[in-house]
Parts: sequence; structure tokens; C-alpha cells
Amino acid sequence: MGHIVHKFEIFNPLLTDAEAHGMVQLCEDFGPHGMYSEEALNEGIGEGLPQRFDAAMNFINTGGRKGQKEDLMVAAGRTNYFRETYAYGENIFAKGIEPFLNHQGFVEASKQLFDRPIIEPAIVFANLMLPGQELAVHTDVPEFRGANRKIMPQWLLVVMQHSGLFEEWRMPIATAVSWYHDCEGGEFAHYPEGANGAAETVPAQFNTAILTDTDTVFHGVDRVAQLSHEPPPFKPGMKLHPLGKGQWQLRDGEDVIETYQWQEMRFSISWKAYCFADEADRLRWREAKDDLSLDFILDTLKAELLKRDKPVADDLAAKDFAALLVAEFIHFPEPAAA
Repeated sequence: MGHIVHKFEIFNPLLTDAEAHGMVQLCEDFGPHGMYSEEALNEGIGEGLPQRFDAAMNFINTGGRKGQKEDLMVAAGRTNYFRETYAYGENIFAKGIEPFLNHQGFVEASKQLFDRPIIEPAIVFANLMLPGQELAVHTDVPEFRGANRKIMPQWLLVVMQHSGLFEEWRMPIATAVSWYHDCEGGEFAHYPEGANGAAETVPAQFNTAILTDTDTVFHGVDRVAQLSHEPPPFKPGMKLHPLGKGQWQLRDGEDVIETYQWQEMRFSISWKAYCFADEADRLRWREAKDDLSLDFILDTLKAELLKRDKPVADDLAAKDFAALLVAEFIHFPEPAAA
């Protein structure tokens, strides 16, 4: 059987120049941006594990897409980027983001991506990365009817996607990533021919975007060009504060760690939308019909492990069970030569 080549679409340009510059101003007007890593740890299954320990451990063990292994603390800091949500469903957190949330180019491309006519824009968020940072190769957190990141561990949802056992309940999500200044380094690397295929890179260039299925396509961000000195140690709780006039300041509480220029950073805004086959499909989701339960999910995964001659012992610790699921079902691309 031949491999699957995943669809994607490039937008160049995405907006008018004035609109694109407006997105930079919108980001500054939003105010401080906190760290993405500051999410609650899992409770219950895999308790105490980071939400995306799957991607983090692969990055630490392999050195990322280019196989650049480093000290644990250095590696952790490189991927500890900054994120804020600008829109989530009907909740608007960044004034002026509404036209982007309803971007018709993204809507039409999403229809083609999944061959589904009903598109419901859902989330807009911004990522800010500093010199020397990168994003580990991963697939995004998917959703299923009755199973999403609000109620279940993110790594478990990723396991579900890669297992292929829950496709009947999957919520296809189209994702667009867009950029608003030229960045040295920081290319978007993706694997349109699957984990065993070659990576393709898209430069982070002003007023451009890519739209694809990031829940199934492995992707990451190559290292943003480093300054003449080593990046500072990034710690939980740090925030990026806009100063105006193209400057941002990294602070740890009241302590100023470093000041950056826009052109030294990588700024992207991501857009996500649910894609439905018909109104009945959307209604099943809205009315929570035929939803998955955690017990059903775990029983299904355990049954699959048993089929693979890897039965789960009754006394297996929750963390060990989580690690077993990740190792068995998520197969990352091999790193390229450094």
C-alpha cells in the first residue's frame, strides 16, 4: 500500500500589508504573554506527567529534528515558548481578531482539506519564540466527541489519534499557522508524507501562512537564530512584556531578564476550525450524542495492547501505563543528521 501524502495550502500573501501590520499591533496591544508550559499536570492516569511529555521526551532523547542533543535544562528552555489565546469559540480575548477568526480563505481551504462543507472557526492563539528557541516535532492535540483537552490529558488524546482506534469519534480540525515578519531561522518543518517521509520546511515570512491537518501531520519549528550570547535560562512564570516601538522585555516577576527587538523573535498566529460532514454531524457534537468515556477509551487501548501481546498488568503504575501507551502508539520521525 502506498503512503499517504497529506494536503496543505500555502497563502502568500495572506492579508493586505496594512492588515498584516495590524496583527503585530494587536499582539502588542494584548499585553504580556505567558509561557505555554504553565498548564496543569495530569491527574489520575499519568498523574504528575507534563501534558505533552510525549513530545518533550522525544525531543530530549533525540535532540529534536536535527539530532542536536543538549543538557536537559538547556533543552527544556529551548522549547519553553510563550503563548496566549486570542479567541476561543464565541469568547474574544484580543480586540480586533474577529476578521482573522472568520478568514474566508482559511474556511475555503479547510473545506478542501477534509472534503467537508461545514467549517466552524474555533480558536486563535499566538506563539512568541525568542532567539535560540525551537518547537519539538509533534502532532497537535486532537479532539473526539466526549474527549478533549479540557477533560482529558493531552498526551492521551494524541495516543488516541495515533492508535487509529477512535476515528469514528474524531473531530477533524483544520489548522493554519501565519507569520507577520521575516524571521531568521524558525522555519515551520512538517512531514506531509508521514513520519517515515522527508521533512519539508516553510520559512516564517511576513504575511504568509500554511494550512494543514496538524493533528495527524508531524511538525515543529526549527531553531530561531540565536544572538551572539547564549539565551537566558527560561523559568516557569516568566512573561514577555511589550514595550512599544518594536521592543519586548522578558521578565521574571519584577526582574528584567533581557530585552528583544521584534526582528529577533518569531511571531506566529494560529487558527483552528472544526470541519463537519453535514448538519447532523455538527448536531451530534453540540448535543454530546454518542460521546466517548474515559473507561471505554482505556479499555479499547488495553484490548489493542493485548492483541499485540503486550497485556497491561493490574498493578501497573499510572505513569508506567502512560509511558507504555506513548511508546506503543506514537512513532516520531527519525531525526536528520545534525
